[in-house]
Order: sequence, then structure tokens, then C-alpha cells
Amino acid sequence: MSKWLTGLRLAGYGGAYFFAAGAFMSYWPVWLRDRGVTDTEIGTLFGSRQIISVIATLSVGWIAHRLGGPRGVMVTLGLAAVVMIGAYQFSTSFLAIFIVTMIWGFMWSPPMPLYDGVLVTETKRHGLDYARVRMWSSVAFIGGTFMAGIAVDRYGPPWVLYVGMASIVLLAPCAWLLPATPARVAGADHGHVSFSVRDLLRSPAFLLFLMACGFCQASHSVLYSFGTLTWRAAGIDDVTISSLWAESVAIEIVLMLFGGWLLKRLGVCGLIALGLAAGMVRWTAMAFTTELWALVLLQALHSCTFAACHLGAMAFLQRALPAHGAAIAQSLYYALGTGATQALVYQFSGLLYSHYGQRAFLAMTIVSAIGMCALLLLARTWKGGLLVGEPQPA
Repeated sequence: MSKWLTGLRLAGYGGAYFFAAGAFMSYWPVWLRDRGVTDTEIGTLFGSRQIISVIATLSVGWIAHRLGGPRGVMVTLGLAAVVMIGAYQFSTSFLAIFIVTMIWGFMWSPPMPLYDGVLVTETKRHGLDYARVRMWSSVAFIGGTFMAGIAVDRYGPPWVLYVGMASIVLLAPCAWLLPATPARVAGADHGHVSFSVRDLLRSPAFLLFLMACGFCQASHSVLYSFGTLTWRAAGIDDVTISSLWAESVAIEIVLMLFGGWLLKRLGVCGLIALGLAAGMVRWTAMAFTTELWALVLLQALHSCTFAACHLGAMAFLQRALPAHGAAIAQSLYYALGTGATQALVYQFSGLLYSHYGQRAFLAMTIVSAIGMCALLLLARTWKGGLLVGEPQPA
């Protein structure tokens, strides 16, 4: 029963977070368009938010690392997120939306790496399967996507905000229910940690890992920013669009159910390679078609471009870093690996889409290819042991 309750507590926060993420990822550009924001400005908002997210994720991750656990920080950010999502309701000009977006980036991004750090550590500690707990976040994402699509179809774009707000109010209480995972080694001096950010950034394998996974996740930038707008322009209705987003995550859940099996057979680098290879196929095809049958097939590849890469990344962090380094390692991964890379790619995505429209997806093929080159170097550099911290047990 204790094990079951731990799994429920861990899944609860992910459910609240990803329900809102599903609504925002699939339909936030529609809400912005409804407020008069142009395509180039959408790219600027996404890119600028990512820059703020990098700074926030690094600083908040360091604070959680020094405080000894992320739970209190996550509760505080959850309360702040409720205030900032309400501020969007009163933002009508681009300047107002930009200011709120910058503050929102500071509140919204840091909890994710902190949550994944708790999830990686606690599932290992209690003998739970990380992928099976994490899949409930994907289920919630589907719910948020469907609810946003139905709400926009029936009541219009303003309802994207209201759907997201429904679960954001649950973030703080769900964070409070998370296990109090220590960020330091048990029995160590409370003022000392066995490795620093500098140690990680001096590791060639860690830097190659950040580049490989970061470019894989950043390759989704055009899809996340302009996928829904592209499909709407092609005449696809909102309910069908929400179904396409939901389908991609439903297939992702299937992959997560077999995540442990895939990890044993492909290994850490093999899972990440699967994501990058699928990205090169997915983005190339999306640059040339909006046929519904093709989109159904291409959205299924999200199980590889996101889920396989993410599971590979979490397995790398679990094996390459000691447990007490989860908070700072996850924050570095999200801030520098995905955040900084996406900040750059989002900005270019807006410019490319404003000039070339759907063909902007081809740039994401190149991004995936760069990530694959980094991964090949990682596979030759990292032999599966700890990069920093305590020596690997025999």
C-alpha cells in the first residue's frame, strides 16, 4: 500500500502540470493569434520565454540543491503560477503579453526538472518503474489537449487559458504531497556537496549528452509553435487537431509502458538515437504534407522523438550522476540542454515560418542531424559509469 500511495503522490503532480501543458502546447498559439500577435512575435515570445526559463531553471535548481530538497520550492512556484496565469487574462497588447510571458517563464519552467529529479530518485528508491509513473503525465496531457480543442471549437480561443487554469490551481497542493526527497548525501556535512556545476560542465560526456538530447527536444520547436496554426490553415477542424495532438501522446504512453524493455535492449544511447532518427524522418515529411492520413502516421513518431529520447535522458542522469545530484543535474539538462537550445531554435522558427511557412520543418531535420552527431560522440566517450560524485560501486 505504501508503494502504491507513493506512486499516486508522484503521479499527481505530473498530472496537474501536464494537463495544463497539453492545453497550452497545442493551443497557446491560437490564443496568441486571437490577441493579435503575429507569427514573428509568436517566435519572439517562445524564444524569449525560453531564455528566461534557462536562467530560472539554473537558479532555482541551485537553490533547491542547496536547500536540501525541491518540494518547498515547487509549492512556492505553484502558488506564483496561479497569480501569473490570471495576469494573462488582463493582457491585451503585445507588450503586456510579453512582460507576463517573461515572468511566467520564471514560474513555469523550473518545476519540471525538479519534479523529474524527484521522480527519478523516488522511483529508484521504492522499486517503481519511472516510465509507468511518468506515463500518467502523458495521460493528463491528452486530457488537456482534448479539453482545449473542444473548448476552442465550442467557445473560442479565450478558453485555452481557462482550461489550463483549471489544473494550475492544483500544482501547489500536489507539490506539497510529494515525498521530501533529500538533495544531499545522507550522513554528509550539510554544508557540503560532493560535486559542483563546474564539475559537470567540465565533463565532455555530460556536454555531449546535453547537446544530443537538447537538439532532439529542440527539433519540436516548429511543431509546438506553429503545428496547430499550419493544420488550421489547411482546413483541419479543431477537434481533429486536438485528436492529432492526443494521438501523439497516446502512442508515447505505449512506448513508456515498454520503456524498461526497450532500455535493456537498446541501451541509453540507443533510445536517444531512436528519437533523433525518427525526428529526421518526421520533420522532413511534415515540411511537405498536411494530408490527414500522413499526419496521423507522423504524429505517432512523437513516441520516439519525445518519449524515447526523454527516457534515454532520464536513464543517463540516473546512471551517470549520484542520487543527491538529481536536482542540479536535472536543472542543467532542462536549462542548458533543452532550454537554451530551444530558446535559439524557437526564435529562428518564428523567422523561418514567417518567410517559408510549412517548409520551416526542414530546419528541424537539420537540428536532429546535429544532435545525432553529438550522440555518436557520446556513445564513444561514455562507458556507462558515474561522471562525478562518489566512485561507482562494484
